[in-house]
Amino acid sequence: MARLGKKPILIPEDVKVKQEGKVLFFEGKAGKLEQEIPAGIEAVLAGNSITLKNLVSPDNKKLYRKTEALQGLLRRIIMNKIQGVKTKFEKVLELHGVGYKGEVQGKKLVLSIGLSIPVEVNIPEGIEVEIHRNTMIFIRGIDKQQVGDFAASIRDIFPPEPYKGKGIRYRGEYVRHKAGKTGVGATQ
Repeated sequence: MARLGKKPILIPEDVKVKQEGKVLFFEGKAGKLEQEIPAGIEAVLAGNSITLKNLVSPDNKKLYRKTEALQGLLRRIIMNKIQGVKTKFEKVLELHGVGYKGEVQGKKLVLSIGLSIPVEVNIPEGIEVEIHRNTMIFIRGIDKQQVGDFAASIRDIFPPEPYKGKGIRYRGEYVRHKAGKTGVGATQ
């Protein structure tokens, strides 16, 4: 990560980046985000690139390695924020099961997934939810972490079970099926 953290981050023409003290502000056609720079790291905004510098002396090995790893993480977070304000992130969930469906009612996602009552989930600010064919849930937003966390929280309501594959899963997710009981050893 140390080598990647030192590489400059190129800023596309349609994204504006502004720095005020230890905070970077990103603005694009999809929205606005900000990122605070932690202690021990300096962000240098020059022209159309951002370079992250480690301010800790290499003599302090333990702290230097921590800030070096943080430098690589921060680089990836900044790149995600730039991509997010340029084009939104998207996660797709699929509902598998007879009669399973979802719908958006105002700021709530209502899931009918074989439970006695429908499950209602509040949609957080900054997240868009769209339903196609009642069984595909499209989750979009400019913050990659927020989109991923919301998609994971919906999936955790009813994760796919291994016998019939019913439940909520990501698009393209493979669910390994287990063999059910057969005639040998089954109760008679």
